Amino acid sequence: MRIPARYAPLLFGAFLSAIMVSIVSAVVLLMNQGWSTDFPVRWAKSFAGTWPIAFPTVLVVAPLVRRLVARITTGNHPA
Repeated sequence: MRIPARYAPLLFGAFLSAIMVSIVSAVVLLMNQGWSTDFPVRWAKSFAGTWPIAFPTVLVVAPLVRRLVARITTGNHPA
């Protein structure tokens, strides 16, 4: 099943935020609380609590960052 290209920014934000939250929440939990048998449960709770914040943040911030990068690099600049 293929998804229409018009959903690409939404999918980009979903995937990017999910990957980032997974990695960052795991690292922070390990650094602050260490490994234990309930680590996967704590990690899932951390992900569930932070991903709803990260996802819309990526959707709002990504276009701004793309424009900033375009302004400070050479080549074609988007409108």
